[in-house]
Amino acid sequence: MKVLEKFYGEYRYFQSMPHNMRVLLVTNMLYSMVLPVVEVFLAAYIMRYYNETIFVALFQLAMYSGIVITSVLNGFFLRKFNIAHLYTFGILLSGVTMLGMMQVDGLTVAGLFTAGLLIGASSGFFWTNRYLMTFNSTEDTNRNYFFGLESFFFTVSNITIPLLVGAILSRFDGLEIWGITFNVYSGYRFVTVLVFFITILAGLSLMRAKYSNPEQKAFLFFKFHKLWNLQILLAALKGLVQGFLVTAPAMLIMRYVGKEGSLGLIQGLGGGLTALIIYLLGRFTKPKHRLTIFSIGLSIFLLGTLINAWQLTAMGVIIFLLCKVVFQPLHDLAYYPIMLKVIDTVSVLEKRNPYAYILNHEFGLYVGRFLGLIIFITLALQVSETFALQWALVIVAALQMLSIPLAFHITNKSYKL
Repeated sequence: MKVLEKFYGEYRYFQSMPHNMRVLLVTNMLYSMVLPVVEVFLAAYIMRYYNETIFVALFQLAMYSGIVITSVLNGFFLRKFNIAHLYTFGILLSGVTMLGMMQVDGLTVAGLFTAGLLIGASSGFFWTNRYLMTFNSTEDTNRNYFFGLESFFFTVSNITIPLLVGAILSRFDGLEIWGITFNVYSGYRFVTVLVFFITILAGLSLMRAKYSNPEQKAFLFFKFHKLWNLQILLAALKGLVQGFLVTAPAMLIMRYVGKEGSLGLIQGLGGGLTALIIYLLGRFTKPKHRLTIFSIGLSIFLLGTLINAWQLTAMGVIIFLLCKVVFQPLHDLAYYPIMLKVIDTVSVLEKRNPYAYILNHEFGLYVGRFLGLIIFITLALQVSETFALQWALVIVAALQMLSIPLAFHITNKSYKL
């Protein structure tokens, strides 16, 4: 009974949050079931199809380019279309693109790049409008809770969805029904259809609230307050690692651990405890605790990359992935409230549309992602793929440790201005 009372107490606390914030959280919870498929299993699908990690990197580069291009277009679309409709369009586009990609029998390099651009386009509509709706629906005092609960959803999905998808793929491989023999690619297509229906549910969920577009229409600027320029540097450092969080797990597992079913098993190890910790941190920590959480997350990730480089075996890969599972939600829980607080400050000082900063932030992330992928591709081509999988992660993780003093400076300035 006491456990039920605690659950009910947490539900009442959730209900005490603003309506728009609650609807956005429920929508993001639904979409969290889609992201593991987009992020991990698409990379695994490409690895299985080409058996070369360089093609996964190419897909990621196309995807990140699509995000930036769409982020610019989205700024113009916000003048004509409702923000919730653009967000929903992005969600549906990811499902449609995956459906199309899985139906193609001969996936050429040009087709791979096009698919990457379209997946990136869907992500651009999703993430930029999500940032703006989050900015308008939350305050600095409840953003730890928002991103803690959201990270809880994403962490749980990263555990359960890969397990479920891995089981489906294993079941389909060699399955015979009415004389028809299915293979693992049939399983991918079935999963993609399920993903598409979930994206529809997420879009319908968002319609339960009303979100307003920015009043100021101008959003393209090239000069910003020096505090925001420091935030962009922090975004670039985040981007260095962000690309690897999508590609590295699939590459490492397919090379050193096993097939797709192993993806779910490894993501699940330690993930349940991490999800609970993230929720509790979001629920009970204050803005002053963000920098501590931020520093711990980065340190865990660096440790995981060093172990992976020292022992590039199944055990080393598993330890790295466990560190990654812990790092990612800790980092996001601290990073995004820091970023939104800076936007709170500089948008008032410069009297600008908040979307101007959200768009510029995507450029910062893109520079970091691009440099991170270039580091990997260069090491893979000039030395070897094995060397790249060992040391590219260490390089970007070590560089990202510079984020700690930078985040301390940014946070202190954003509260003083």
